[in-house]
Formats: sequence, structure tokens, C-alpha cells
Amino acid sequence: MMEQGPQSKPQSQLQPYEPYRASAERADFTEHTITSERLLTGKLIKVQSDQVRLPDGTESYREYVLHPGAVIIAAFIDADTLIFEHQYRHPPRRHFIELPAGKIDEGEPHFATARRELLEETGYVAKQWAHVATLDAGIGYSNEKIELHIARDLEFRGHQRDVGEFMEVFTLSLKEAVEMVGRGEITDTKTAFSLLWLDKFQHTLL
Repeated sequence: MMEQGPQSKPQSQLQPYEPYRASAERADFTEHTITSERLLTGKLIKVQSDQVRLPDGTESYREYVLHPGAVIIAAFIDADTLIFEHQYRHPPRRHFIELPAGKIDEGEPHFATARRELLEETGYVAKQWAHVATLDAGIGYSNEKIELHIARDLEFRGHQRDVGEFMEVFTLSLKEAVEMVGRGEITDTKTAFSLLWLDKFQHTLL
């Protein structure tokens, strides 16, 4: 006789989560910092360790990366064609296809960063700009925010890349790029999110 495992509850007895609705009455799960210690200060990032008080009064520790923030630029050559970059990324030891992007310098407005990075990396300047979204890049371990900008009406001036910066610049249609996300050929999170946002929502900007 075949042994039977635990019986699942009838569907009518299951207790699914309710749809999320923003409400001032929802529980407050804020963690409050007790002490804070700098573990590392690097050229790009800083690593912090905080002792925190949890909502139930107990204490724990949180280690996280402090990041100055970044921009990513969806630069349209025409109505459907975007500029992309192919470059090597050392931490994962792989080559990636990405939209142009770059770190925000201290005290620099992110609009200025977007303009600077587009020119430096691709050689283009744009007459039309729009900031359309903010991405929280790694909420479990970093405070990094990435600002998504759309650039249109481009003019080529010639790139001004930093020393030691190597990349190939090329174009793809938005449709082609979204299909590459679906096939797992574009895996950079900021690029994939931006492409899916553009595919779904850019019509709202027209």
C-alpha cells in the first residue's frame, strides 16, 4: 500500500495574503539605529555596520554598502532604436550588454551626471531629456539609487571615456532588446528593468 503524505487543506480553508493597500493603519516595521560603525572606506563605496532595534524591541546588526547613486540612460537614436554598450564587469567575471550608465559624483545633480555619462561613454549629446523612474538597486545590502533618464534628439560629438574604460557601443531596437531580456542574454538588472519599463510605460510620456 502506498504511503500518503500530509493532506493539503481544501481550497476553501486556505488563508491567502490580501492584496497590498497603502494605509496609515498598517504595522510599522521600522528598525531604529542604536550605533553605527564604518567598516570600510573605498574609492567607490563604503561599508557600514549598524546595531539596530527591531520592532519587537530586540536588537540585531545590519551590514550594508553606502553608494553615491548612479544614472542609467535610455538614449534613442530614433523612435525605436536605443544605444547600448558591451563591456566586461570584473566582480562577476563576465561580459554584459547594458544601457549607458554611471556613478553620480559627490554634489552632482543626477541630470548633470546623465548628460556627462552619455557624452563620455557614447559621444552623444541630447536635446530632449526626461527623468522617468528611480530604481532601488539592492535593498537588502545597499542604499544605492539609480535614476532612469530618457534622452532623445541626439547629436554625435565624439566620446570622452575615462582612462582604462573599454567598451563597444552599438544599437538595438527596443523590441530586440526586450526579447534578449526574455532569452537571458541581457541580465544586468538596471538595464533589464529599464527596458521593460520603456516597453510598458514610455507611451505615457508622449
